[in-house]
Amino acid sequence: MIYSTTLDVLATTFGRGKGIEVIADAGFPAIDFSMFRDLDFAFADNWKENTLLFKNIADSKGVIFNQAHAPFGGGWEKYTKETAPMFPRLFEVCALLGIKNIIVHPVQKVPYLGREEEMFEINMEFYNSLAPHAKNCGIKIAIENMWQNRPVTGYICDCVCADPRELNRYYDTLNDPEAFTVCLDLGHVALCGREPQDAIRTIGHDRLGCLHVHDVDYVHDLHTLPGSARINWDAVCHALADVDYKGDFTLEADNFLLKYDPEFRPTATRFMADVCKHLTSKIERYKAEK
Repeated sequence: MIYSTTLDVLATTFGRGKGIEVIADAGFPAIDFSMFRDLDFAFADNWKENTLLFKNIADSKGVIFNQAHAPFGGGWEKYTKETAPMFPRLFEVCALLGIKNIIVHPVQKVPYLGREEEMFEINMEFYNSLAPHAKNCGIKIAIENMWQNRPVTGYICDCVCADPRELNRYYDTLNDPEAFTVCLDLGHVALCGREPQDAIRTIGHDRLGCLHVHDVDYVHDLHTLPGSARINWDAVCHALADVDYKGDFTLEADNFLLKYDPEFRPTATRFMADVCKHLTSKIERYKAEK
C-alpha cells in the first residue's frame, strides 16, 4: 500500500521544491500536493513549465504525487465566487503532476443542521459542474466529510457528509465513478461523534478511494500523527482490511511538524514515514490473515 503525506507545512517552511525533497528523503514514496497557498505558479503564462519543475524534482527523488487538495475556506462567498473558478486550472496542474485524486470540499453554509436538503441540491449542482473538467484531465474529484462549529457554543457538529450514509448518498447520486470518489477524513469522523472504523465499513470498498489520516482527541481538530491522540488505529487497520481498501494511506497530520523547530522537521518527517510504514504493513497483514 502506498503511503504519503501532505506538502503544506514543509513547503511553507522550506519552499515547495525543498519540501518535496524532504518528504522523499524521509522515506515517503508519494506526496499529497497541497494547494492551499502560493498558487501564482499555476496561473502564470508559463504555468506548465512551473508545474513541471515540481514534477522533475519528484522524479529525480523517485517519488510520485498521488493526490492533491484543492484550496478551501473563507466562507460561502469566497469559496463559490473566488476559489471554485480556480479548480479547472488546478485540475490541469494535477494532470501534469500525474495526480489521480484531488480533494474538493463541498459547499457549506452555517448552520448546516436543518438545511441538509438545500445543501444537497447545491452540492449536486456544484460537483456536476466540475465533473467535465476532471474527466478531461483524467483525474477524480474526492468528496470529503466535513464538520462545522455550532453558532452559539462553538462546539464541533455535523456538516456536509459528516454522516457516512450521507457521504454515500452524495457519491451514489452523482453516479459518475469516472469523475468522483470518496475521501474519508478519519479525524473528522471522530470529531462528529462516530468511530472511523464504523464509517469505513459503512462506505465500503466500492466507494472509498482515498483517505485523510490524522489523529484527534474527539474534541479538537488536531491534525496530528496517528498514535498522538485517541483514535484506535488498530481498529482502523482492521476495518480497512475488512473492506479490502485499495487506495493510498495519506497523512493530513502536518500539525505534528509544527511542534518542532524548522531545522528538526526533516527528522520528524522521517518518524511520520515510519509510522505510516508500520500502519500500512499492519493493514496488509490483516488482509492476508483474512
